[in-house]
Amino acid sequence: MGQKGFTLIEMMIVLLVISILLLITIPNVTKHNSVINNKGCEAYVKMVEAQAQAYEIETGKFPTSITDLFDGKYLKAEDAKCPNGDTVTINNGAVTVTKNEP
Repeated sequence: MGQKGFTLIEMMIVLLVISILLLITIPNVTKHNSVINNKGCEAYVKMVEAQAQAYEIETGKFPTSITDLFDGKYLKAEDAKCPNGDTVTINNGAVTVTKNEP
């Protein structure tokens, strides 16, 4: 009766390989977390700039603050901050980022 399946040794080897891969991968991901969040903030600022331009095209004036974009449904109010915690504001049509100190 030839039963087919994995032996305990084969399963242990697979678990060892997976563990080693996790030990290599997790520190690299956490080390680059701040870089990832900063890139996300740059992308968010570009999106806010694009939405400010859309607001200006539709209304004929620049938004005076980011709340104009929230009120006009150009942005969601819950998306008011960058992924790294910095605050995005609009002053005289210019989008600026204010660094939040920890």
